[in-house]
Amino acid sequence: MKYKRCGTRVFVRIDKGEELIENLKAICKELNITLGSICGIGATDKVTVGLMNTKTKKYQSKEFTGDHEITSVLGNVTTMNGEVYLHLHITLGNVEHKIIGGHLTSAVISATFEGIIDIIEGQITREYHDEVGLNLLRL
Repeated sequence: MKYKRCGTRVFVRIDKGEELIENLKAICKELNITLGSICGIGATDKVTVGLMNTKTKKYQSKEFTGDHEITSVLGNVTTMNGEVYLHLHITLGNVEHKIIGGHLTSAVISATFEGIIDIIEGQITREYHDEVGLNLLRL
């Protein structure tokens, strides 16, 4: 993992074999980023994507292996219980040029990941909302 801060933006490169979310969280912790947005592209060969089942209030996750192009990672940085909290979604393309998408749970990078963290002044936290079953923004 490498990164470089340019003003309110942090350019990120995550290398082959590294876990995406762990490294993004580590950067946010190192730079004390508590609010921001994240976008990026790259490649993965092991990724877990989830979909929230609104009836059971549980994520239905599925692991995908093999070559996948990360066509988009989008999400935000907030905090919950004093810790960095990333809420990320991913869109992937596979060898058949079919698209897979959903909530990003984990991804191991197979070539590279290039991303940008936009730092926003301020702080927004999250709290668990029992009726929805999610950690929602506390505004």
